[in-house]
Amino acid sequence: MFYEGLEADNSKTYWTAHKDVYDGCVRGPMSDLAAELAPLVRAEPKVFRPHRDVRFSKDKSPYKTHQGAFFEVASGVGYYVHVDAGGLFTAAGFYAHSRDQTARFRAAVDAPSTGVELEKIVRTLTRHGFEPGGDRVKTRPRGCPADHPRLELMRHEALTAGRRHAAGPELEGRAAFDLVRTDWRRLRPLVDWVETNVGPFEAD
Repeated sequence: MFYEGLEADNSKTYWTAHKDVYDGCVRGPMSDLAAELAPLVRAEPKVFRPHRDVRFSKDKSPYKTHQGAFFEVASGVGYYVHVDAGGLFTAAGFYAHSRDQTARFRAAVDAPSTGVELEKIVRTLTRHGFEPGGDRVKTRPRGCPADHPRLELMRHEALTAGRRHAAGPELEGRAAFDLVRTDWRRLRPLVDWVETNVGPFEAD
């Protein structure tokens, strides 16, 4: 697989020698998949560039070892999919976050009605194999009591949920589309909750 080789040799030499494989077996199929998925969430996909931004990173490897696409339904909020050497990853939630957005999120988590609703959504997603993610503080937010009933959610500055699928025949062809569609349908309550209670990203 293309990405197994890139993980072993993340260099311009490898990339140049295998660019036709990337274009035909990675970028092309991902672009086709993204175009087919877009109507499901009514969002234009952004298929990410393969080059890493190494300006402020100690890791100077020039290329990403996965190919991802993001479907933004509100600023900073949406659905995500990527392929890599290990298989397929699906996710959704809110990624970019301003101080105002994080404040709105925590206020909604703190409120009993919306907070309990989110708890149930996350619990259901966890049962289906999704793992909560997103930036979070290590301890607890300032002013949040140590015995808060939803302390783990209060720690989040942004909230996503994602699920990995190991590489295999079940990810080939039409099966990949069906799998992403199923996962995104399960993730929709999380995105809907974020759109209703948090809103779009606003630059600080």
